[in-house]
Amino acid sequence: MTTPMPNILYLHSHDTGRHVQPYGHAVQTPNIQRLAEQGVLFRQAFCTVPACSGSRSALLTGQHAHSNGMLGLAHRGWSLNDPTRHIVQTLGAEGYWSGLIGEQHVSEDLGILGYDVVADLADHHADTVVPAFADLLAQRPEDRPFFLSVGFVETHRDFREPVCASDALYGLPPANLPDTPDTRRDMAAFKASARKLDQGVGGVLEVLEAAGLADDTLVIFTTDHGLAFPGAKATLTDRGLGVLLIMRGPGGFAGGTVQDALVTHLDLYPTICELAGIDAPDWLQGRSLLPLAQRHVAHLHEAVFGELTFHAAYEPQRSVRTRRWKYIRRFGDTAHPILANTDDSPSKDLLVQNGWAQGPVAQEQLYDLLFDPNEAANVAADRANEGVLLELRDRLQAWMSETGDPLLHGPVAAPPGAIVNAPTDVSADTPGSITEAPATVA
Repeated sequence: MTTPMPNILYLHSHDTGRHVQPYGHAVQTPNIQRLAEQGVLFRQAFCTVPACSGSRSALLTGQHAHSNGMLGLAHRGWSLNDPTRHIVQTLGAEGYWSGLIGEQHVSEDLGILGYDVVADLADHHADTVVPAFADLLAQRPEDRPFFLSVGFVETHRDFREPVCASDALYGLPPANLPDTPDTRRDMAAFKASARKLDQGVGGVLEVLEAAGLADDTLVIFTTDHGLAFPGAKATLTDRGLGVLLIMRGPGGFAGGTVQDALVTHLDLYPTICELAGIDAPDWLQGRSLLPLAQRHVAHLHEAVFGELTFHAAYEPQRSVRTRRWKYIRRFGDTAHPILANTDDSPSKDLLVQNGWAQGPVAQEQLYDLLFDPNEAANVAADRANEGVLLELRDRLQAWMSETGDPLLHGPVAAPPGAIVNAPTDVSADTPGSITEAPATVA
């Protein structure tokens, strides 16, 4: 441990994936770029759920969503099985002071999470969050280390209007979408929101620096999951599960280095515990990143896992990813896209108008990420890959068994009163309500 009881600054955005400048995208985010050049950028970082509440709950409890109870969205009726497993409660027992500023998306009842202070904000946009962070930082007890969660609503839809006309003219949409005026303008609007996110990140880091706290603070900057575009958010592709992760501070997180090892959000909780000299709780399902940051090991995980059960609608699926292969299994009989699970957008409208709802979706998918990094060619039926398919199928089954996945016992029930869209709904804005286990749908 380099520095005892370091401060922890957890910065997080909404729906950003890896679409920021230091990951090579044509999105101008100079403050995020500067953070990467000062810290460690994880090139192959993944969330465990490509949906807001499940992703954040896994990071903050150190458990997969089906282990911590967050199988859907907090504002639609889901909650943690045990809020005392939230990291602020573990840190609080060791003397940390904690504060929440902005977005959190883990609980409708903020009182159960365990923060010492929760900023009362009119909204969670960067322009509101930065001054609130400055105010809260000034209130901190100087004799205690802090854990501060700073959440931006950017880059969640609705995006800002494009501020640069050339983005809509010359920019490219995500690689899995067609290049059309509608998708270009949609991506240009995302870029405008990403620039505002970058300003927020820069503002928070400037406040931290001005307070003389930068050297003693581990900065963790990440997002919940992939872009709110078709084929990304709410899918188990790398476009849905791949996230930015940049860390700067004590413990070896310095020097502008890049890590290519597979890591997940589950690894952050044990990392914080080890760095602070705290015994890691026995429920944690990740591994500390310190051996990677300190160059003691080259890899942490042979495979990482993903899941989705409920987003707007019920769409149960699980995945396992190795360095080369991705295996996705969909449960039940749903053979077509669940459109309500894709955020409404001009890009979605384009696909729906051209028959997306009728497109088939395979129950088993296998992708060779070396030759097919865009996960466009499902090779599960290729006999040459039969050995890989069987291995990953068994590995996924073993993980589900070891972690007590309720999906092994059949369709998963929504909590009483939860809001769940019908599988035939085109938009999440036309919700219904169910209280029983959802029936298998065709």
